[in-house]
Amino acid sequence: MFIHIGDDHVIRSEEVVGIIDYAIVNSSTINDQMLTNLHGTEKLINEKTEGVKSIVITTNHMYYSPLSVLTLKKRASMISTISKLEDYSEISEEM
Repeated sequence: MFIHIGDDHVIRSEEVVGIIDYAIVNSSTINDQMLTNLHGTEKLINEKTEGVKSIVITTNHMYYSPLSVLTLKKRASMISTISKLEDYSEISEEM
């Protein structure tokens, strides 16, 4: 399944490693160093920090997202719920 993370970016939900609140990123020297190292590389998508609320880390890239961690979490859990639903289309066709 896919998750829309804002700014016209849609990613595969299976590739998400983590989602970090942008407001607390600078409080960690490790996270701050990671962002510093990725600036100017192809691994960091959407380098503009204006309006950023979260950072989405995938297996291959890192994205700045204008959506909050809570919103992204809801979208991810909604996808998980949808994927667990049974397919009743065959039953309705038989009736």
